[in-house]
Amino acid sequence: MGRRRAPELYRAPFPLYALQVDPSAGLLIAAGGGGAAKTGIKNGVHFLQLERINGRLSASLVHSHDTETRATMNLALAGDILAAGQDAHCQLLHFQAHQQKGNKAEKAGKTGSKEQGPRQRKGAAPAEKKCGVETQQEGLEVKIENLQVVQTDFSPDPLQKVVCFNHDNTLLATGGTDGYIRVWKVPSLEKVLEFKAHEGEIEDLALGPDDKLVTVGWDLKASVWQKDQLVTQLHWQENGPTFSSTPYRYQACSESGTFLGLGTVTGSVAIYIAFSLQCLYYMRESHGIVVTDVAFLPEKGRGPELLGSHETALFSVAVDSRCQLHLLPSRRSVPVWLLLLVCVGLIVVTILLLQSAFPGFL
Repeated sequence: MGRRRAPELYRAPFPLYALQVDPSAGLLIAAGGGGAAKTGIKNGVHFLQLERINGRLSASLVHSHDTETRATMNLALAGDILAAGQDAHCQLLHFQAHQQKGNKAEKAGKTGSKEQGPRQRKGAAPAEKKCGVETQQEGLEVKIENLQVVQTDFSPDPLQKVVCFNHDNTLLATGGTDGYIRVWKVPSLEKVLEFKAHEGEIEDLALGPDDKLVTVGWDLKASVWQKDQLVTQLHWQENGPTFSSTPYRYQACSESGTFLGLGTVTGSVAIYIAFSLQCLYYMRESHGIVVTDVAFLPEKGRGPELLGSHETALFSVAVDSRCQLHLLPSRRSVPVWLLLLVCVGLIVVTILLLQSAFPGFL
């Protein structure tokens, strides 16, 4: 019997490294590529439409944006603007999605399909190539515009490793192999802050609403900054158990929420309760190779409609070119009214027992 795997939602023609979900349009955005090497492997950003068909979540490719010789290694989303980390640069992309008319009959014809996974749109005309952009001619239409681009890393082997927007999408922060944090205005990409945060590569960062930054790096440090001033620092050896023979490295810092999604270097995917770290879902070696990014389906926009009866949905991508779907079924819970009814019943039974044992109790 083969290894159990999560449902394959989509398979790209190149390795996948980054993932974002646009809940307002119901879009799953996956990016990656083979880089500048002349191997014949393309580079691109793919836009997938998420739909529920026969009660199952499915995805279909509606737009392929060619990034030429640059593989996208990380993504951040702010409304209709994507920040894509490509080699040593950050490229801003503006996208617009709208439903074309005359698509209802086509959707009706699809309802008979029971397959969960990548789909091709029936009757769709061949993809049109223009200025490095491929657009499907029917269904949801996506248009892409290249905005500003800026170099964000200046090490001898430069690479942007992470990018994120602040809470109101007016700033974005980048980090890479040179250990520097750089903050830029959106959409002009005018630099407003630059400082050395770590010795070595920056693994992840987060921007808070009060101008605070959280950064993690290969130097085994996690730091909190107020602009470029260090506020506090966490060392694993100081704040947790120490095993002299086992090296530890911070890999990510994430926003608080109901769930925590995790992808491992061995291809496993897990979902935990954020506050207690109780494991609710674990798929061992689902990808069979390093998981490069994970993203939850947000509980806003079209999120609840797409979730159906499930409590949450986690998407994962890996170097194996696959995008997988990990669904967490709704956990059974006792309604509040039933708990109150049981409590009232217990009180009544207790009173009756006391009255029987001690006549005249009441």
